Amino acid sequence: MARSARAQEEIRRFLAIGPVQVAELDLDGEEAVLRPGPGSPPVTPGEVFVLVRRRGRPVGTLLARVPEGTDPRAVLGARARAEYAGVDAGGAGAGGVVEPSRAGRAGVDASGVDAGGAVELPYASVVVATRERAGQLARALDSLLAQDHPRFEVVVVDNAPVTSETRELVERKYAERVRYVCEPVPGLAAAHNAGLAAVRGEVVAFTDDDVVADPRWLTELTAPFAADARLGCGTGLILPARLTTPAQVLLESHGGFAKGFTPRTYDPANPPGDEPLFPFTAGRFGSGANMAFRTEVLRSVGGFDPATGAGTAARGGDDLYGFVRVLAEGHRLRYTPYALVWHHHRETWRDLETQAYGYGAGLTAYLTAVLVNRPALLPAFLARLPRGLAHARSLTAVRETEGAAGGMPGDHDTRTHPWPRRLSRLQRRGMVYGPVGYLKARRALRASVREAR
Repeated sequence: MARSARAQEEIRRFLAIGPVQVAELDLDGEEAVLRPGPGSPPVTPGEVFVLVRRRGRPVGTLLARVPEGTDPRAVLGARARAEYAGVDAGGAGAGGVVEPSRAGRAGVDASGVDAGGAVELPYASVVVATRERAGQLARALDSLLAQDHPRFEVVVVDNAPVTSETRELVERKYAERVRYVCEPVPGLAAAHNAGLAAVRGEVVAFTDDDVVADPRWLTELTAPFAADARLGCGTGLILPARLTTPAQVLLESHGGFAKGFTPRTYDPANPPGDEPLFPFTAGRFGSGANMAFRTEVLRSVGGFDPATGAGTAARGGDDLYGFVRVLAEGHRLRYTPYALVWHHHRETWRDLETQAYGYGAGLTAYLTAVLVNRPALLPAFLARLPRGLAHARSLTAVRETEGAAGGMPGDHDTRTHPWPRRLSRLQRRGMVYGPVGYLKARRALRASVREAR
């Protein structure tokens, strides 16, 4: 097929993608409880993306169609029970959790890390970086202030603001419940570092202004820090808040930001056998919209590199940089799927193009940042480079396979729509640009510091 004809076909397929409803289904009790996703209307006949819960905890997802004239709760409940029979929260059935009989005690999963049961939770700080998005920020803050964690604070970092809208929102609506910090240097990492400097908590959690946090998000995300003294970082599950546009549905059908439903601890003292590029494939560990660090550990490695992240020439990679720096110092990283936030994905084709290029650039920018700031890691990086190049090619090549099926329930990767080649090419171009973007961002940062003096 000629290139122009192929591009037209990709556009046609993209525009033909229809909306998908988002819902939650709790299988506790004799009858399933069905609720619409956050901000969504009640479920009606049609295609539905469903988060399945047991005892309130996420155990997997499914994509199902509710026929006309049927009861959505009955249809989706039957489908969920069939796919997740024998799966319980905190344990491993088909959805990748550990059976209760294999757990050592209540609240502890197979890895020995407390999953949010009988522990004294650490005092936590939540940092939300934002820039000129007061409407979205208010929605996120409302969900954060509804957390069931007993001791926490919320800090909003207003990054390089051009108006007083964010400050006025915090002062008018949230008063003493939220602290306001202004960071004039543009860039997500600079904003996160400003939040890190301001917080008082033993654990500092980061999320974005375009999420809705599950009420138990902070409890589930911080509980493992109380159970494991060597834990330096934690990440959690990110699911779509809405799937109303072709761009949102396409992204989520290829996994979105989710990392599955199996709790996992990454330990540099015992590198995972199935991760030959560890720790340099940091994108597998989680994302910046749902991450937490032991505050003293993150401070000890210097926080995030301010020449990375959205808002800089590097385009991204600040979260991945933080993960690798903490792991490189010997601390563990814990992925906890029970710590859930609902993310409002970008809505347009242009958004996807920007995102694809930015992800590619952020990937190689963060690797450059790690090697610049921690040159002792260079031998390990070079030893993994051949496999790393093959992995970089596979990041885009595998996603071009139309109709590829996801694995077991809970893998959350159905690939119901082919991934456009243009987005793959943009991601590869971003990878080539990333090191250059990082160096540009460093120069810009030095210039801004000189001007501030």
